[in-house]
Amino acid sequence: MTIVTPKPNADPGPAVRSDATRLRTLWAAGRPAFGAWSILADPVVAEILAAGEADYVCLDTQHGHVTEVDLSTVLQAYRAGGRAPIVRANWNQPSAIFRVLDTGASGVVVPMVDDADAARAASRATRYPPVGERSWGPMWGDCRPVASPAEQDRDAMCIVMIETAAGYANIDQIVATPGVDAIYVGPNDLALSCGLGRSTYRDSSEIADLLRSILKTCRDRDLAVGLHCSDAAMATDWASEGFMMLTAVADTKAVRSGIANDLAQARSGLAAI
Repeated sequence: MTIVTPKPNADPGPAVRSDATRLRTLWAAGRPAFGAWSILADPVVAEILAAGEADYVCLDTQHGHVTEVDLSTVLQAYRAGGRAPIVRANWNQPSAIFRVLDTGASGVVVPMVDDADAARAASRATRYPPVGERSWGPMWGDCRPVASPAEQDRDAMCIVMIETAAGYANIDQIVATPGVDAIYVGPNDLALSCGLGRSTYRDSSEIADLLRSILKTCRDRDLAVGLHCSDAAMATDWASEGFMMLTAVADTKAVRSGIANDLAQARSGLAAI
């Protein structure tokens, strides 16, 4: 009987592009990034998005269908499509952030960051000691080479969300927190938390003022700031104002609108015959 001894540091396979690296490259050139948001726990959808033209994809484990059980399979599908996406953690807890990064995300979006302590906790969970407190445990160590802790610290991106009245009030402390790579604004929760209900920037100057105030604070610190947009027009509007990370489309909305548009076109074509 022949005993096969596994080779360490196996062939890593096809190159996988990092969305965190793509974001940094665009920001360094002064260019905004336009991205896609995914809430579906479907490997086929993941592979389609991975092969697409979005500057980044964010997989949502907070308000999406992806659970901890699904995360590994879905991120493997992204890797098969050639992409290491950003993932929104389900909460600002070290265990949630560890899991997102260990499973293959290139960066983490951390929700509901209200003050400097919360921002510091998110940053420290993103990086290994002595800088942070991320726990070492390479999930794919037996399958492909694993970057060193220092290399992973350099590449991983910590993006914290401003989406509450408290976060807005403490924005100066949050943007000054070491290890925070960018701010991402959730305008819906921000409006709700500030007592503005479900209004949008299109019908409330107060919301527009909040967004511009956050943008100015971040730009004064030379920190990139992103915005969760309801549609492509909103992404274009706020890119022109200086936001640098703009989610322009969601997978579920794209499926719904794509089907509706094609059916409408087919029906209108038949009517013209």
